[in-house]
Amino acid sequence: MKTLTIVLAMLCACMHVPAGAASPSSPLSKYSALWNQARLARANTARNSVYLSRQEKEMIHILNLARMEPRLFAKTVLPHFGDTASSTYFRSLRAELLAMAPLPPLLPDSLCWVSARCHALSSGQHAYEGHERITDECRKLEYFMGECCHYGQGSPLDMLVSLLIDEGIPSLGHRRICLGRFEKIGASIQPHSEYGLNVVLDFY
Repeated sequence: MKTLTIVLAMLCACMHVPAGAASPSSPLSKYSALWNQARLARANTARNSVYLSRQEKEMIHILNLARMEPRLFAKTVLPHFGDTASSTYFRSLRAELLAMAPLPPLLPDSLCWVSARCHALSSGQHAYEGHERITDECRKLEYFMGECCHYGQGSPLDMLVSLLIDEGIPSLGHRRICLGRFEKIGASIQPHSEYGLNVVLDFY
């Protein structure tokens, strides 16, 4: 574990964005040009995390944008998920985003990622749903103070909106975690033998 952490740290240290390099467009730019504002570039905290896949980086980027601009997310993104608009969970999410204060972006963390990846891999291999670690290896690598799991196909945005709506979960546990006062995140999207895909987000 210690060796893996050192290697990840060395890889990240070697990555850099050249001075004057253009920032990539926001993954939410198709919903509004306002998502391309220069000040929102800092939402892309995972762009240089070499251990994350493109989709995992995108999920963290989108979550950070929703945290930093909750009102804009409610007004420009949520309306495109209209098939859920009649849901009380959807309406409560919209009201919450419109009323909440902006939150700081989450920073990618290699220990959270290792924890999330192990659980996502083992859950997929064993057709498992839940937060309990089912292998000794994953129990040893467990590192989170809040965790969200999602099962099923979809884009990073689809998965994230599903977690935020939290349909059928009276406690709104996933929403509370995604919009909570955490500072670090690890994201892993892996195959699942029953649902096609599963994503695990570990927060600290």
